[in-house]
Amino acid sequence: MRIALLFFCVMISARVSAQSYKSVHAKAIVVDTHNDILMKAVEKGMMIDGDLTGKASSDLARWKDGGLDVQVFSVYCDGDAKNPFTMANREMDSLDAVVKRNPSKIMKAGSYRELLKAVKEKKIAAMFGVEGGHMIEDDLAKLDSLYHRGARYLTLTHNIAPSWATSAADETAKKELKHKGLTDFGRSVVTHMNELGMLIDVSHAGEQTFWDVIHLTTKPIIASHSSVYSLVPHRRNLKDEQIKAIAKNGGVIQVNFNPGFIDSGFDRKEQQFLALHKTAYDSLMKTGLGDFYTMDYLYSTYAGEANVMRPSLDLLIQHIDYIIKLVGVDYVGLGSDFDGINLNPAGLDDVTTYPLITKALLEKGYSKKDIYKILGGNFLRVLKANEAGN
Repeated sequence: MRIALLFFCVMISARVSAQSYKSVHAKAIVVDTHNDILMKAVEKGMMIDGDLTGKASSDLARWKDGGLDVQVFSVYCDGDAKNPFTMANREMDSLDAVVKRNPSKIMKAGSYRELLKAVKEKKIAAMFGVEGGHMIEDDLAKLDSLYHRGARYLTLTHNIAPSWATSAADETAKKELKHKGLTDFGRSVVTHMNELGMLIDVSHAGEQTFWDVIHLTTKPIIASHSSVYSLVPHRRNLKDEQIKAIAKNGGVIQVNFNPGFIDSGFDRKEQQFLALHKTAYDSLMKTGLGDFYTMDYLYSTYAGEANVMRPSLDLLIQHIDYIIKLVGVDYVGLGSDFDGINLNPAGLDDVTTYPLITKALLEKGYSKKDIYKILGGNFLRVLKANEAGN
């Protein structure tokens, strides 16, 4: 009898716990500041308002299933691509078409107020984040054009940087650089973004570029998809002094889910995986498929091997927890990089799994108020602060 009663109590407790985290998640405004599905939509002809289960981590129906309220869509092409501004507009066109076909489910939000309106109407609030300053083609008029189309942040550099700012890849891998940090034109970009109310994104930026921005900007900045260097010393992650500087600036760090950024042992595992499948990798690369889609194919083909490589959800939570312990709960959020990474952390199979992050944060002891900040409140504060005075 006692065993049966104990079992009953455990079952009731589990149900209450499940209801609790789902309730907290449902009440939050959940924001993801970096998703690369538009790249796949254009390059692979994917319809994101269709069912992309098994093909991509994201689609319109699954965002709603995951309780997502706000998606900032990455607008991206390689830094050495021809006509990157044209490519940016093609990706924007692809989302505009989705919005036009689904007015009851998703709407463009160009401001904090419009974002809240979309959330109130139970629609996905959609914004653009342009990933790489090369996409403005050294022309402030093109920056204006992207802003007026709905771009609410510009990632100053990608790995292949524009002429006016150095990337983390530049500053760590290149022996000779024509300059380091922002040029005069780069400083004019930052100043103009402040004037527009457009968020400056320092993910991918080199350290000198980062500090040049910190000393110049008059508005809070973001790192749209970066994690913690002290936990995983990857050039794409932020060092403690950078995290402290963003907090002092009033900005926010949106933690990236990329296994290589949250698991210090992942690069070794990936190299071992590539060594086993070198022949297939080399063959696929010769077709012109490119590294990203080659890795997508290999991880899908050898899913059993890939699955055991995936870092735990707890490792992701450790990065969030580290930032909070270092500078406080007001300076961290989520920038998943879904569909821009080849593997997701264990459990976070797709965009329906955001509630598991809420569950993990509750289990870590965070209050509802703090979780609301992490899931989206901190980004909303920074967005609103950038609009102030504009």
